[in-house]
Amino acid sequence: MNKETKTNDLDFEGWTCPMPLRSYPNIILGHGGGGKLSAELVEHLFLPAFRNDKLESLGDAAVFDVPVGRLAMSTDSFVVRPLFFPGGNIGELAINGTVNDISMTGAKPLYLTVGFIIEEGLAMNTLGRIVDSMAAAAAKAGVALITGDTKVVDKGHGDGVFINTSGIGVIPDGLAIGPDKAQPGDVVILSGTIGDHGMAIMSVREGLEFDAPIVSDTAALNGLIAEMLAVCPNIHVLRDPTRGGVASSLNEIAHSSQVGIALNENKIPVNPAVNAACELLGMDPIFVANEGKLLAIIPADQAEAVVDVMRKNELGRETAVIGQVVAEHPGMVVAKTGIGGTRVISMQIGEQLPRIC
Repeated sequence: MNKETKTNDLDFEGWTCPMPLRSYPNIILGHGGGGKLSAELVEHLFLPAFRNDKLESLGDAAVFDVPVGRLAMSTDSFVVRPLFFPGGNIGELAINGTVNDISMTGAKPLYLTVGFIIEEGLAMNTLGRIVDSMAAAAAKAGVALITGDTKVVDKGHGDGVFINTSGIGVIPDGLAIGPDKAQPGDVVILSGTIGDHGMAIMSVREGLEFDAPIVSDTAALNGLIAEMLAVCPNIHVLRDPTRGGVASSLNEIAHSSQVGIALNENKIPVNPAVNAACELLGMDPIFVANEGKLLAIIPADQAEAVVDVMRKNELGRETAVIGQVVAEHPGMVVAKTGIGGTRVISMQIGEQLPRIC
C-alpha cells in the first residue's frame, strides 16, 4: 500500500493489481454484503495493510499460540467525530487505545482484531488513509492485527465509520497490577500534560484557534510501561485516563482500593493552550480526556527511579509526581488548590465532551 497518500488523492495503483476498487470511489452497501465486493475490499485494502501469517488464511477466526501464563484481553469501540483531528485519526486512535488498555495490566500486547462499521458513501480514499494509519500504529506498537470484520450501513446511519477493536496480551509472572491495589503511602505519578486529546477534538468542532496549536496526544504506551516495569516490578496501579480524564480514573481507583487520594493541583502539568481552551469553554482540564498519558501508583521509595526512567522516554518527558495515596477519606479524591485551599474532585455525571474516542 502506498505510504505517501495525499489527503484527497489516494493512489489506488499502489494498493494491489488488478484493482477492482477503482470502480468504487465510495463505499456502497455491497461492500458489507459478504459477496464479491466484500472480498475485494478485504483482498485489496485490508489484507495488504495488515498482512501477516495469521491473517493470511482469512478464516472466521485466527489460530495462534501464546506463551504459558496469564492473558489480558480488552475490547473497545471508537466513534470519534471528526474522523481526522490534529495529531491523529480514528484509525490510529483505535489501535493505540486498545494497546494501552491491555498494557495497563502490565501485559505485553500481542494481537488485535478489528471490526469496521462503514457508512455507505464513505470515500474509498478516506478509508484508505484510516487503514494506512492503523497499519503504521500497529507496527510501531509491535502488535499484529490478525482477524476482523466489515459491515456497511445505510447512508445517514453511520457518520463515516465506526471501529471496534479487541486485543490480547500476556502478563509476565509476578505482576499484580490493578485498580484495587493502591495502598496508603503510595505516590501518584502522571506521565505528562493532561487534556490534550479532548481539547484537540473540541478545537476542531468549535473552530477555535490558538497561538499554539493543540494536538492530540494519541500514542501507544506499552514501550514506556515496559521500561517502568524494568525498574519497578512492584507497580500497584496503572491507568490511562481517557474519558472523564484524570479525575474519573483516580476516583475509580480510590473506590476500588478503598483509599483516599490527595493531589497537589500545582504539580499537574497542563499545556498553556489547553488551559486557555478550557477556560474559554468553562471546562476543567482534570476532567478532559487523554489518549497518550498514564497514571501510575507505586511505593514511594521507588518513585525516583520510575520518574527518572519515564522522563528519558519521549512519551514521559513531562512526568510529574502529582499526589499520594492516604488512609483518610477512603473512596474520595481531594486536591490542594493553588491558593492553599482544598477541594473534593468528584466524578461528573456525564461526559463534558461526547464522542472524543
